[in-house]
Amino acid sequence: MLSFLRRLPLRQLLTLPYVVLVLGVALVIGGLSYVAGQRAVNDLSNQLLRETASRIALATKEHIAGAKGVLEAAFPVGVRPPEHWDEADIAAMRERFWIATSIHRNPHNYAYYGDIQGRFFGLMRHADDSAELRVRRGGTGVRSLYTFNGIHGALGPAVPEGKVFEPRQRPWFALGLEAEHNTWSPIYIDFRTHELVTTFVRRVSDADGRPEGVVATDLPLQRISDFLGKLEIRPHALAMVVEPDGHLVGISEGSPLGRNDAGQYVRLSALDVGNPLVAATFNAVKAHMTELDASEAHTGTFTASGGETMYVGYTQLRDDSGLDWWVLVMVPRSDFMGDVERGALQSALLSLLAALAAAGVGWGVLQVVARMLGQFVQSAQLVGQGRASLPLPVQRGDELGVLARSLTDMQIKLQTDALTGLTNRDTFIRALRDRFQRYNDGSRPEPFAVLFMDVNRFKAINDTLGHALGDAVLKEVAQRLQEQVRGSDRVARYAGDEFVVLLDALRGPDDAETVRDHLEAVLRQPLQSVAPLDPALAELGAAMGAAVCPADATEIGDLLAHADADMYRRKALRHGL
Repeated sequence: MLSFLRRLPLRQLLTLPYVVLVLGVALVIGGLSYVAGQRAVNDLSNQLLRETASRIALATKEHIAGAKGVLEAAFPVGVRPPEHWDEADIAAMRERFWIATSIHRNPHNYAYYGDIQGRFFGLMRHADDSAELRVRRGGTGVRSLYTFNGIHGALGPAVPEGKVFEPRQRPWFALGLEAEHNTWSPIYIDFRTHELVTTFVRRVSDADGRPEGVVATDLPLQRISDFLGKLEIRPHALAMVVEPDGHLVGISEGSPLGRNDAGQYVRLSALDVGNPLVAATFNAVKAHMTELDASEAHTGTFTASGGETMYVGYTQLRDDSGLDWWVLVMVPRSDFMGDVERGALQSALLSLLAALAAAGVGWGVLQVVARMLGQFVQSAQLVGQGRASLPLPVQRGDELGVLARSLTDMQIKLQTDALTGLTNRDTFIRALRDRFQRYNDGSRPEPFAVLFMDVNRFKAINDTLGHALGDAVLKEVAQRLQEQVRGSDRVARYAGDEFVVLLDALRGPDDAETVRDHLEAVLRQPLQSVAPLDPALAELGAAMGAAVCPADATEIGDLLAHADADMYRRKALRHGL
């Protein structure tokens, strides 16, 4: 090698090793760029999948949450079934069922009751002021259908239904008679609409406690598919809700229903829906359904038939009434890595051209790129740890700028509550965990506190003035809290109308009480978003509990539980409970 270099002319001796060095460094930098981007994408894609699966589960829970309230309003516990089904009985049931279907009209717009004699009463809400009554007064024959407007509006002419509907032969009826408590029925195909439905049922007993009938409300599962289809995840993403045996509840592409050879509607399984990716996604998760903690969202990978790597996120959706579904989200690796791979290739080509054209300029550019890549690597590591990343060069217009903006935007979305702009729950827990660590290692030995609060009578705002105004209230409460704390404190939306505040440093436990009293006073001031519409509701205030470390707890879970319990204690005292 040395003899070869000695034979080179001076110009080549000065240029060739330097060009080779620059090319070598360019290749190394290109590799580091790809590895750093891949590491960041892997970390953030897993987090995105977990967040998306949890978000779908939460949205689905919101669809099913109102079923219990519908049954209680339609047939409150203790109310006896009608005896004669005369006009007075029908009028009383009509009033209750109208109120019941007003609670969560989307999706629980249909409530109905059938008894062991074959009689049936059902009320289907079509809009805020219009509905259809379905009545079968005797134990045989078809139902009579009536349209009407308003809770006490006059009934239209009776229209006989085209087919005989026998409630005692429907699966929800038998299940409701046998069940001891509120229960979800197995999914079935609806008698009228030919759509997938699951029914929430409860037994109704006579004065002697003998089963007399079943009250029920439906959850049309097409709304779950519609919701999944409107999600904006990634270009080639797939989302679905399935039962543990693979039968589809909802899917973002296609339908959970098919037809058999006789032309009848049948439910489809993820394994026979006709999409290989659906089957492969379910098979990748199936083995873990009995192994993992159902309360957490999980991620994994599998290889599709074409050899491409697929990322999958999944979580369980379960309740105390027998519901047991799984939420699955699949995204091809190429959706995440496409920009990174293209950016890495273009960077390598640009580095090569720069080295050949002007080694000096190329060397300077290489130093700039190396520094930025170091920032990307360090930022990716910090984001992977759940901490704030370093400032990135988002002003650049090339691939590095695209990557920087993507990393920055993804971090913001992962750490921020979309409605209020506050820190979200996961980020708050990480901040609290970090504060505990700094307290334990002695770097921040000062006491600190957590305040846990929820808005008083928030449900009344949603039910009376609508969810849009409820969202405005949450924004206003969030703004008030944020304006009243120090820059070192942290305010987060915990869940629904619940907020938490981390008081980063206290001089003593009394400081937490002082801050709490001040915040409660601020929140008692009339809400500007509600006052013009309902002055009484505008003065809601909030219940707020406090917990101080180390006085009340020295573990994260214990501190949050103490603050939560303190909030409910203060709320009970305030209401004289």
